[in-house]
Amino acid sequence: MSLALDQAAWTAAKVVFAIFGFGLGIAGFLGWVERKQSAVMQDRIGANRASIFGFRALGLFHPIADAIKMLTKEDFVPRGADKTLHALAPMISLGAGLFCLAALPFGGTVTALGRAWDLQPIASPVGVPLVLAVLALGAHGIVMAGYASGSGYGLLGALRGAAQMVAYEVCLAASLAGVLFLYGTLDLQEAVLWQVRHGLWGIFVQPLAFLLFLTAGAAATKRAPFDLPEGESEIVGYHVEYSGMKFGMFLMTDFVESIVICGLVTALFLGGWSVPGLNLPGMGALGGLLMAASFSVKVLLLLFLLMQIRWTLPRFRFDQLLDLGWKNLLPLSLLNFLATIWGIYLWR
Repeated sequence: MSLALDQAAWTAAKVVFAIFGFGLGIAGFLGWVERKQSAVMQDRIGANRASIFGFRALGLFHPIADAIKMLTKEDFVPRGADKTLHALAPMISLGAGLFCLAALPFGGTVTALGRAWDLQPIASPVGVPLVLAVLALGAHGIVMAGYASGSGYGLLGALRGAAQMVAYEVCLAASLAGVLFLYGTLDLQEAVLWQVRHGLWGIFVQPLAFLLFLTAGAAATKRAPFDLPEGESEIVGYHVEYSGMKFGMFLMTDFVESIVICGLVTALFLGGWSVPGLNLPGMGALGGLLMAASFSVKVLLLLFLLMQIRWTLPRFRFDQLLDLGWKNLLPLSLLNFLATIWGIYLWR
């Protein structure tokens, strides 16, 4: 009984770390990164006005100011809206993204204090389809938000979000077919261990799949240049009738989904928690810390890359967005899968 309680407590601690320490912590930090990185690219200073006792700390207090503003701002619900669905929509979108964080392999198994510790919060033999399926559930929150708001602009943004989700979720799954066939598993942890055993990251054996998955993942997060469901200059977006913390939850959802996509890319293509030349599982507690640090650094570098793309490319037209998914990414994903199958068959 004591062992079962210890295991339950350890699992709960890992989930709390994944959601609050890793996910929401990085998501809050990304608000500052987005301001500062865009400022550097546009040759300006960026956010630096919020201060505590006269200290501005390069604008690092702005995420705190944003949180206070969202928590204290009036929660406005338009007349004629469905209040229940209006409140439930951002919870569904954010909750789906947060659940996916707990399925990422932040580390392997290490031995410390006389027992083995598995550093993955929620282990599953079907981790990849589980994360993709739950991530897709976030689109239900978008559609619900547009419908419940009673606004034509919000509904149009929601329909755009649904069409975009269908197009790019198909591309996400198809782009992973080749690399998962190569690994022979749907388990995220086993995919990392395959790369460790062979001393070869997935990006080197499946470079096209890496590019396709990263592109489709960026589109699935609804961030520029794929932010057509929001499209402030065109249709205002699915969250036009949201304010306060409900709007903040939709904003956090975009950041959390970006973190999830980067976590999947890290696990499947960049060796996950592994570091070339180091036997981290055999280093005990220190190895566990290095695993979490390695995984986090790779995720942060990918987020930096997505930010670069966000502030470099202009927004697509909606027909261009769908053409990119259905007519380009999907055929290339299927061709990559066929090439992988024939390559493995001929090699064997």
